[in-house]
Amino acid sequence: MTLDKTPPFSPLVERIAGEGSRAWEIHTRARQLQAEGADIILLSVGDPDFATPPAILARAIESLGQGDTHYTAIAGIPRLRQAVARNHERLTGQRVAPEQVVITAGAQNALYAVAQCVLSPGSEVIVPEPTYVTYEAVVGTTGARMVTVPLTPENGFQPVPATIAAAVTPQTRAILLNTPHNPTGAVIPRAILEEIAAICRAHDLWLITDEVYASLTFAAEHVSPASLPDMTQRSVVISSLSKSHAMTGWRVGWVVAPRPLAAHLEKLLLCMLYGTPGFVQEAAVVALAADLAELDEMRATYRRRRDLVCGRLNVATQGVATQDATQLLSCHRPAGGMFVVIDVRATGLSGRDFAWGLLEQEGVSLLPAEAFGPSARGWLRLSLAASEAVLEEACRRIVRYARSLGVAAEVG
Repeated sequence: MTLDKTPPFSPLVERIAGEGSRAWEIHTRARQLQAEGADIILLSVGDPDFATPPAILARAIESLGQGDTHYTAIAGIPRLRQAVARNHERLTGQRVAPEQVVITAGAQNALYAVAQCVLSPGSEVIVPEPTYVTYEAVVGTTGARMVTVPLTPENGFQPVPATIAAAVTPQTRAILLNTPHNPTGAVIPRAILEEIAAICRAHDLWLITDEVYASLTFAAEHVSPASLPDMTQRSVVISSLSKSHAMTGWRVGWVVAPRPLAAHLEKLLLCMLYGTPGFVQEAAVVALAADLAELDEMRATYRRRRDLVCGRLNVATQGVATQDATQLLSCHRPAGGMFVVIDVRATGLSGRDFAWGLLEQEGVSLLPAEAFGPSARGWLRLSLAASEAVLEEACRRIVRYARSLGVAAEVG
């Protein structure tokens, strides 16, 4: 017997691997180059470049000073659950009780916990793709199967209810939506959500929505399916403070769910998380309850940055000469969120090859959108979490790299 051989692993390790887990390879490489002193512009991760508002920091420090370092209620302290319930009503129009709110360690933890309580081995969940890169692994942990339906650029990356309906089988347990959408920034309109809600009612399905960018919409109306008629008992809303309040490292998220599911989630968190730190939750109360001018400024800044990037990379639509390489690039104009997706298909390169070439030649790190699903093949995701000056320089380098490919595109 070989004594230095690693014992067998659970089959789970295979289900949490895959394209999604490899998505961050280019970001990791860019960070490495940056640490070695290279001039790298990092736009491959959605970590806001804003500081957490001072009032939130002050409350956390005050709470720590008061000795708030002990165990807390598993589902969250009452003040925070109440604040989330009020915030949820403000954003969605749906009135919920604090008992329907469960506090988690970020939206990622919330999604994982919901999946464990709703999905099961052999069941299916329908997810429009491109989809956020962790969804596949989260679904895989339950033994369920993720069934994807395409979001095409020709349709503005909007889900087609008829396509979703056609994907329903006897094994389907849930539909998982993300609005505003990562990576495309598309915001699903009310009419489409009403059709998807009708599918859920007809087939007795859960409707799970990842709404972490709900407060970062620009002109489009954010509609939560939970607020639609007869959806209260089958809707699950997942959100967090990470992006809206520049609090990614604080790990504060939540689930708003029917009371029976909230009770199951609390039991799961008992054996998985055992409560979120009290001083973090006290800070989160301030984040949700205080009138913070910084939040409006963040949203306005993201909108300016979106307009800057789309303006620089969509020059081809303004009648630029056919030999100009900027015609090889175009952006989908996001209605919300903090990302812009860039179409590089006219260059003849895959998104992955373009991204790696761009990093090696120009020192700009973008995420190949193929990692989000086959419908995003030939696209890149650019994070708006950088100053306008940095984004200006990044756009110059992106255009310069496209020009270096020596390919000319026809203008339609």
